[in-house]
Amino acid sequence: MIHHFSIAARDPVLVAAVLAELMGGRDYPFSGPLAGARMAVSGEPNGAMIEVYPETITLKPGEADGPVVFSPGEADARFTPFHALLSVPLDRQAIERIGERVGWRTRFFNRGRPGQPPVFSVIEVWIENRIMLEIVPADMVAPYKRHMQFETLDALGL
Repeated sequence: MIHHFSIAARDPVLVAAVLAELMGGRDYPFSGPLAGARMAVSGEPNGAMIEVYPETITLKPGEADGPVVFSPGEADARFTPFHALLSVPLDRQAIERIGERVGWRTRFFNRGRPGQPPVFSVIEVWIENRIMLEIVPADMVAPYKRHMQFETLDALGL
């Protein structure tokens, strides 16, 4: 279970607000020691949350036994290998309307092994058209959950 993760954004305020809207939650200023960062909070019992940092921030190990350090620097990549799958309380049309409203690439896709039938579907929402989130409404999450069970994956010989 993922309770929270962080991403970098050019506009943390807008990104956190849109992510909070997609999750049916709220956005707040980041409660940690990083000015300009925001949190998109779901409000659900597991405490799901996304921290949205300014894109010029990197995370570095602290000195000796110290905690993580938020270090300002230059953004050095247009795209990142990071992505996450989020289930949200909205339907497909609402997700697509939100993406369209803010000008982010938002597309429906099936997922599966090449040459095989799809096993689940997602809506790709590209935050600031550079960071991908796979979003699934409640009616699309069950096939993913079934597929990600040990028995299913073992049967595929993975």
